Amino acid sequence: MIIQPMPFDHPDAVKLNDQVQLEYAERYDGEGDETPLDPAMFRPPHGLYLMAHDERGRPVATGGWRAMDENGEGYADGDAELKRMYVVPEERGRGLARRILALLEEDARAAGRRRMVLETGTKQPEAIALYLSSGYEPCERFGLYRHHEDSRCFAKLLTGQ
Repeated sequence: MIIQPMPFDHPDAVKLNDQVQLEYAERYDGEGDETPLDPAMFRPPHGLYLMAHDERGRPVATGGWRAMDENGEGYADGDAELKRMYVVPEERGRGLARRILALLEEDARAAGRRRMVLETGTKQPEAIALYLSSGYEPCERFGLYRHHEDSRCFAKLLTGQ
């Protein structure tokens, strides 16, 4: 498995983003995640987007972080927001999401971000389990879905580690 930085608008990234959006739509009977995202948000030093490819070069997992600061949607200065964590179904259960998560945390910490935050939902219990087992704790809701009943937000301090 090769994990490397990739532009958010790279064709492989777009392919997996489309897949995760379909999964969100199925799980939540909706349109997917409508949070506005721009490829520039994931460019260092203000973010990073990672992609994993298998031995045959197939894209199998993604994850990224973007810098966020206090903006009236519940973010705090120094936040790094985790976005688009996704592993294709046939590769799940192999620790790939955990590896990508650790690399993203390390990069956000090196970029001076103080806290990693994320929003997920009640219909993604495997995601919630990953974040809880990785040291994330429930926090006040933020972002586009902060008023939605199914929304769950988590945070982990990146400083002092």
